[in-house]
Amino acid sequence: MGTRWKWKGAKEKALADPMSQIVCQLQSCLLQSNSQVLLTSSCGLLEADDQQSELLDRACFGYRIITAEKGNRLFTLSMEETFYLFYILKCIKVIGEDKCEKSCEELWSFMNSCSENFTNLFKAYSHLRMKNWVVKPGNLYGADFVAYRHHPSLVHSEYAVLVLSDGQVESNGRLLVWSDFEGALRVTGGVAKTLLILYINKSGTEVTSPSCFENFLVEERTITRWSPEQCREDQTSLKKSLDADKRGHKKVRPKKKPSVKNNLGLIITGGLVCSLLISNCFLLARLWRSKL
Repeated sequence: MGTRWKWKGAKEKALADPMSQIVCQLQSCLLQSNSQVLLTSSCGLLEADDQQSELLDRACFGYRIITAEKGNRLFTLSMEETFYLFYILKCIKVIGEDKCEKSCEELWSFMNSCSENFTNLFKAYSHLRMKNWVVKPGNLYGADFVAYRHHPSLVHSEYAVLVLSDGQVESNGRLLVWSDFEGALRVTGGVAKTLLILYINKSGTEVTSPSCFENFLVEERTITRWSPEQCREDQTSLKKSLDADKRGHKKVRPKKKPSVKNNLGLIITGGLVCSLLISNCFLLARLWRSKL
């Protein structure tokens, strides 16, 4: 579908403020403040000051919870966002409901117990995030994620992302038959997005610890509908080129050769006119003599 910027000048603003730099600033800020995330059964809660709140908004991590209390802001982080900040960026600490700090293995085990598909979803999320895409939930579009080229206030989401993995296609229950593909393409096409399939190839690796991510491979596949109106050559540009050729090379009409029939007609007509003139002259001469 291509990139659709929301307003004039949005592209220039995005280029002047790359997402990679914003994430680095957020990482440094969270490290310096020794930030802690409170882990719940469905999300992580992060209390942030003004600077952290601004960077979290700019980097598009979590959602701000509006409260009546003044002071620090509260952000909700998804499981994938929480583990990304903890394991990839290493800029937060995670505290359980028992007020104890979670180790990497404990957090890994907890998140896998909350979601059977967490391993695949996190690998897909981190794959896109490390390529500086902004990744948000895609529930509204029947997808796992939606991917933005930059902040959602500047640009519309470009991809609706579905995550599949080897050995779990049937359990996922998606894209099993062609009608599933057709339905997914109709939905994504109706909201001007491209369907992106991220296939997680585990290469036979057993999922026992976070280190297994290093052996995972991610295959990217974009799927679009075939339009019968499409052609190998653009019909509009072809028509323009033909019109230009017509304007550049004007047709010169060949001169008609005079036909014999036309010449005979002119001779006969001229003879008749001459005979009429001569007869009139004779009549005038007779009248003039009779008067004398």
